[in-house]
Amino acid sequence: MAEEQTRGKKGQNANDAQDVSKLAQVRRDKLTALQEAGQDPFRIVSFDQTHHSLEIKEHFEELENKDVSIAGRMMFKRVMGKASFCNIQDRDGRIQCYVTRDELGEEAYAAFKKMDIGDIIGVKGYVFKTQTGEISVHAKSLILLSKSLQPLPEKFHGLTDTDTRYRQRYTDLIMNDEVRDTFRKRSEIIREIRNFLAGREFMEVETPMLVSNAGGAAARPFETHFNALDEDFKLRISLELYLKRLIIGGMERVFEIGRVFRNEGLDTKHNPEFTLMELYQAYTDYNGMMELTESMFRYVAEKVCGTTLIHYGDKEIDLGKPFRKLTMVDAIKEETGIDFDTVKTDEEAKKLADEKGIEYEERHKKGDIVNLFFDEFCEEKMIQPTFIMDHPIEISPLTKKKPDDPSKVERFELYINGWEMCNAYSELNDPIDQRERFAAQDALSEAGDEEAQHTDEDFLYAMEIGMPPTGGIGYGIDRLVMLLTDSAAIRDVLLFPTMKTVKE
Repeated sequence: MAEEQTRGKKGQNANDAQDVSKLAQVRRDKLTALQEAGQDPFRIVSFDQTHHSLEIKEHFEELENKDVSIAGRMMFKRVMGKASFCNIQDRDGRIQCYVTRDELGEEAYAAFKKMDIGDIIGVKGYVFKTQTGEISVHAKSLILLSKSLQPLPEKFHGLTDTDTRYRQRYTDLIMNDEVRDTFRKRSEIIREIRNFLAGREFMEVETPMLVSNAGGAAARPFETHFNALDEDFKLRISLELYLKRLIIGGMERVFEIGRVFRNEGLDTKHNPEFTLMELYQAYTDYNGMMELTESMFRYVAEKVCGTTLIHYGDKEIDLGKPFRKLTMVDAIKEETGIDFDTVKTDEEAKKLADEKGIEYEERHKKGDIVNLFFDEFCEEKMIQPTFIMDHPIEISPLTKKKPDDPSKVERFELYINGWEMCNAYSELNDPIDQRERFAAQDALSEAGDEEAQHTDEDFLYAMEIGMPPTGGIGYGIDRLVMLLTDSAAIRDVLLFPTMKTVKE
């Protein structure tokens, strides 16, 4: 039975492909006829577009009976003898057009009737409201601006296959209103982040993507070769070390929003290239970064969503209340009853991991075990905004130690909806301590840790010039967009997510 269903599905797909091929050929024949008649739409270079659909609808009282010029993709057409209707989809949405033979003339009206769904057209006419109350444009003239040579997905089922949607994002954007809205909101989120930081006198900068030493995070980099210098380079995994150089250079508040690249797996929250924002502020610490983060998340939510009460799936997340603050050790204690502050040795920590079924590597120390416990028992429980603070030093090679407990560092991660949303430090500015921590990372690399960082001599020299006390933070922009748009996967908020190549 299953085999019959599979054969049936394959047969149906083959039939569908044949039907699409026939429809495409009809469209090509129409184009050839237009070209032979000297009406090649691809020779048109511009169109005077004066208004968009939403603007006309929002300002109907001002525009009623006034001429407008609109352009977009025809998504619907109903021909009724001497009068017809069509819907034009532009940047902002759809608007109905009323097309008549008397207004256009017989030749132009006949040409309109031959146009296909998906064709891009320009319409000039006046704004009015139909008897049913729909705001429309009464066409005085209509022109084909671009011929669509491939039929759009069938209108009733739309484009629902996720793999096809991600591979053909252009079609996805045409067919699915909610997808266009998600990416409109993504743009708004990034714009409001920039506005917020500009209000705090941060300077936006750009730093290299091709680097000889990919540091600033625990991740495996992509590697490439630069022919002109005959030298191997890596794609950056973080923005940190170059931005810190700028703090050293006297730029007291800097940020960058840019792509970083990590040679890791794909899942609902990870893509090998993603958008990261990092910012650094001189003369503050991780407490200053907490205040900035809480204020920024609240500001962006209000600007983009109109509220600080966010709904994600069936969860209600309140960004308006003060964010909770909790140390990593206390979070583990809440969930397991284990207090790692009373654990003195690596061996004791590993014994607890064995008892709880936590897998670890032989090289791991107590701090690594603490982090593994948090990942296993706590992370997914952090639904409401929570700052997890004071991480073990073993997992924080670029962070200042806590003065009262050198086994921990002044670091926090913000968790919302069980996701890590950002990672912040009181930045290490002691070049001697930094060299020692780089040496420890080098040792991990030699022991086989592909995600370990490496000593960066130029960065150490810059630190020796003198770096002020600094707070720094990195934000996963894609996860913030997921949260504020109620998107289930990171691929839903990336216009062109990484996909395995389809072999023909």
